[in-house]
Amino acid sequence: MKKRILSGMRPTGRLHLGHLVGALENWVRLQDQYQCYFMVADWHALMSEYEKPQGISEYIIDNVVDWIACGVDPQKARIFVQSQVKEHLELYMFFSMIIPLGLLERCPTYKEQMREITNRDLSTYGFLGYPVLQAADILLYKAEVVPVGEDQLPHLELTRQISRKFNNLYHQEVFPDPKALLTNTQRLLGLDGRKMSKSYNNFIALSEEPQEIRKKVQNMFTDPARVKLTDPGHPDKCNVHSYYGVFAAERKPQINTLCRQAKIGCTECKKDLASRIVSFLAPIQEKRRELLRNKNDILQILAQGRSEVLRVAQETIAQVKDIVGIKEHGI
Repeated sequence: MKKRILSGMRPTGRLHLGHLVGALENWVRLQDQYQCYFMVADWHALMSEYEKPQGISEYIIDNVVDWIACGVDPQKARIFVQSQVKEHLELYMFFSMIIPLGLLERCPTYKEQMREITNRDLSTYGFLGYPVLQAADILLYKAEVVPVGEDQLPHLELTRQISRKFNNLYHQEVFPDPKALLTNTQRLLGLDGRKMSKSYNNFIALSEEPQEIRKKVQNMFTDPARVKLTDPGHPDKCNVHSYYGVFAAERKPQINTLCRQAKIGCTECKKDLASRIVSFLAPIQEKRRELLRNKNDILQILAQGRSEVLRVAQETIAQVKDIVGIKEHGI
C-alpha cells in the first residue's frame, strides 16, 4: 500500500503564488505517489483569527476551488474540512494532557510569530497549543510522511515526541514516527522583497484579475543599485528576476543578459513579467470559474472526503480511548 500523507492549509484568505509554488505544485506530484489526505485547517485558522472569524467559511470553498484548479484530484486525494471531523479535537485533548508546557514555549516558530505578528492578540492557550493540534491532525490518520518546509521541522519533531511519549506511556505502538518530506520548491519572496504573506499584503492571488496583476508587478521591488536605465543591472539581486525563474524559466537567461548589458529597463522587464504571470494563471483561473458555477459540486467533494477519512479517524480514537480506559457508552 502507498504510504499516507497529511497536509493542510488555513483558510484565512485567498491563496497566492507562494501557495502554488510552495505547496500546491508539490501536492499535485505527491498524489500519484502517496495516499494523500489534504485538509482545510479551519480550527488552525481560528487560533489566530478568533477575533474576526468572518470569511473563514467563504475561504474554505475558495481555497478548495484553487486546490482543484491547480491540479489536486479528488479522485486521487481525500479533501476534507478539519472541523467536520470531531476526532481531531478529541485526540488534541489527549495529547494536551501529556505534552510538557516547556516544549511548547520553546518552539521557535511560536516565538517567531509572537514576535512578528503584532496586529492580533496571540497570547492565548489555543495559539500556544497550535503544534499539539497539528500533531493530532497528523497522528489521527497515522500519517507516515509529512511534506514540510524547513521552518516547520520543529513542529514535526514535536509531533514525533508526542507520538513516542504516548507509545511509551501506555506501552503500545499506537502511533507511527512520521518522517519529514522536505519540499524541494523554489523560493518566492513577496512583491516587496519580504516573505510572501497575507499579513504583509505583498502577494498576487491565484484569482487576481489581470489588470491588478500588472499593477502589482509594476510596484515590485527591483535592483536597488540600478538608478538609471543606462546602469548595468544585477539580476541576482532583483526580485523581479527571481520570478522569471518560476513563471518564465525559458525567458530568464535572455532577461539576465539584457539586464546586465542595460538593454532592458526595469519598467519594460516588469511589463513582460506581468504578461507572463497573467498567461501562466489563465488556465487555472478558467478552471476556477468552471468550478464556481456549481458550488454544490465542491460541497459534495468535501462530504465525500470527510466520509473517507472519518473511518480512519474513528478507528484511531476508539483505540486511544480503549487504551486510556474511556468507555464510549457508560462505565
